[in-house]
Amino acid sequence: MSTSEDNTSTPAAPSNPAKAAGTATPSAPDSDLAQRWQNLADQVRYHREKYYYADPEISDAEFDSLLRELKDLEAAHPEVVTETSPSTEVSPAPPQSSPFRNVDHRERMLSLDNVFNTEQLETWLNRTPAETYLTELKIDGASINLLYVKGQLQLALTRGDGTTGEDITHNAETLNDIPSQLHGTDDYPVPDLVEIRGEVFITIDDFHSMNAQRQAEGLKMFANPRNAAAGAMRQKNAADTAKRPLRLICHGIGAREGFEPASQHDAYKAIETWGLPVSPYTKQVHTTKEVFNQVDYWGSHRHDAAHEMDGLVIKVDDVASQRKLGTTSRAPRWAIAYKYPPEEALTTLHNIRIGIGRTGRATPYAVMEPKYVAGSTVTMATLHNPTETHRKGVMLGDRIMIRKAGEVIPEVLGPSEDARDGSQVPFLYSTLCPECGTRLAPSKEGDADWRCPNTRHCPGQLHTRLTYLSGRGAFDIDALGEKGAFDLIHSGVLADESTLFDLTADDLTRTTVYSRNTSAAERKENPERQRKLNKAGETLLERLHDAKSVDLWRVIVAFSIRHAGPTAAKALAKHYGSIAAISEASVEDMSSIDSVGGIIAESVHDWFEVDWHRNIVEQWAKAGVRMESPEGDAATAGRDTREGDATVPDQTLEGLTIVVTGSLENFDRTEAKEAIEDRGGKATGSVSKNTDYLVAGEKAGSKLTKAEQLEVPVLNEQQFQRLLEDGPDGLELKAQSEA
Repeated sequence: MSTSEDNTSTPAAPSNPAKAAGTATPSAPDSDLAQRWQNLADQVRYHREKYYYADPEISDAEFDSLLRELKDLEAAHPEVVTETSPSTEVSPAPPQSSPFRNVDHRERMLSLDNVFNTEQLETWLNRTPAETYLTELKIDGASINLLYVKGQLQLALTRGDGTTGEDITHNAETLNDIPSQLHGTDDYPVPDLVEIRGEVFITIDDFHSMNAQRQAEGLKMFANPRNAAAGAMRQKNAADTAKRPLRLICHGIGAREGFEPASQHDAYKAIETWGLPVSPYTKQVHTTKEVFNQVDYWGSHRHDAAHEMDGLVIKVDDVASQRKLGTTSRAPRWAIAYKYPPEEALTTLHNIRIGIGRTGRATPYAVMEPKYVAGSTVTMATLHNPTETHRKGVMLGDRIMIRKAGEVIPEVLGPSEDARDGSQVPFLYSTLCPECGTRLAPSKEGDADWRCPNTRHCPGQLHTRLTYLSGRGAFDIDALGEKGAFDLIHSGVLADESTLFDLTADDLTRTTVYSRNTSAAERKENPERQRKLNKAGETLLERLHDAKSVDLWRVIVAFSIRHAGPTAAKALAKHYGSIAAISEASVEDMSSIDSVGGIIAESVHDWFEVDWHRNIVEQWAKAGVRMESPEGDAATAGRDTREGDATVPDQTLEGLTIVVTGSLENFDRTEAKEAIEDRGGKATGSVSKNTDYLVAGEKAGSKLTKAEQLEVPVLNEQQFQRLLEDGPDGLELKAQSEA
């Protein structure tokens, strides 16, 4: 999922992938297709946000597969795209509640499009001819944007959503590879202003050394170098960042004043001259054959690089050609990433265990002979669900093929049946929950997943819910980790999460993580007091108090409602402004909200129908957890208030529902939708009797026909611009004056 790319030219207007596909638009989306699109879009947004917080749940390859499936669906059925698609976005926007300041990039910081085989690469090369290409390794790290003014480092930002990043200057300053002052030469003088884009990473050798040290100290080891690097750059304390062996490689430039390179290669030479590191693996090539030679070479030498890599980036070298080619909404057209297939390896299956997730899902996973694959040693791999386990036919003692797709979660592909010698033992999938003994079963007939129905009191589910709600995407209670959650449950302090915010010092003395034995002197003073709160306990109580005032969307995330991640939670908080309003909302009403949709709406509605869920809400509210946005926030929750933003446009379209169809000269579909929503309107993808206006461009098609049948007012692009500026009244006055 990691992408490392920046533009050296002014970005072109965003483009809609469905529109670009050139597919004819049917009259109305099929409901099954529309639901499939919404589900895919929700999954892509959710997993992209998890990746942003260095907490991925699926592999890069699985994410790529989801995104490809979404794009294919949009290309074949553009009518199903009823809101801004995640396929047109770079990555999730930085959260307003982030501990870091949100700052706009001077020039947008884009992502990369991918190809996955030589045929796709050849198509791109034929579409993008050039005299010179650059090939460079696709670094699996964390993107960063460095702003230098008069040679002095002013800002270091994460990529964020491509327009706005988080200010991580305090962490960037700890890297030896990032100079505070650039030094120029006669050939490459330091420009007045320049944004330099790069990737922060940890070398493979340094990663193993760091993990070995952490293991010796009893600390949690990192899953892979990328997560360790990304997590380090978003730490609040720069001293903690400085402890990690972070490196930097620069791979592009953004805004600049007083510097205009003729080629990408020239830009790299300048960056290196100024004192910043560039990749030693970059090579200029001049023919498509040489490009494929580089692809083949690095495909068989993936572990020769000092850092982890999952592909080869090919760029048009000439900057003038880059400008001419332009960009889409999320990626430059002059660059592409060739993604190598995930690596596979054979190992021995020792056991199969069952893990219980926060929503009760029972996931079988293989415990294997340790195997070094795709840059790290793995000992466990997922088997997904009982149906898949049975389908793959693995037996205990089998030699199995595993795939570490994207260096996150390995999966079992299947057994090597030729290697069986008769000692293998069939695995019988338990029908009982390993955590609480409740009988496992599918939620509904035909469901591949089995779940534990003891949702409230199952220790496994409660444990994962507590660790989830304490994470950065929810209450951000850093004192409540996996060990602490386990202790609170198994010491009998918490029966469920409803009393979390009622915890007292006396409660915590019943735990071992949050209390200690009193000293002899303390017992002499108070013989009945055997245990006393320790520093971790004091910190937990402080963090619980602070967490009561978090933003409303974080409370929604903390409920652990199935499918309802941060994106949907923000949309619900913005629309309703309180938990009470959300709990009373209908599925139909919620599903009409952008970033929510039918699946999430039904899940949210069903969650509030459960008695013990409502008890959580009541208990948290009694304890002082804020269950509504501050006055006025319902209308502005989720709106950026970043430094340098333009003022919020007048709400000229408040309460209006508008459909845009066909090709507009000055707007693509995404820009038109954003313009409508910025002014308080609702942009939808289908015409109905509730539609106030249809904006029709060239080749408007069936939506125009339907609007005429329903007598919905139809506007051309010029009229649409008047509507944006002055609202319906201004449009009518203009029409009268022209008459």
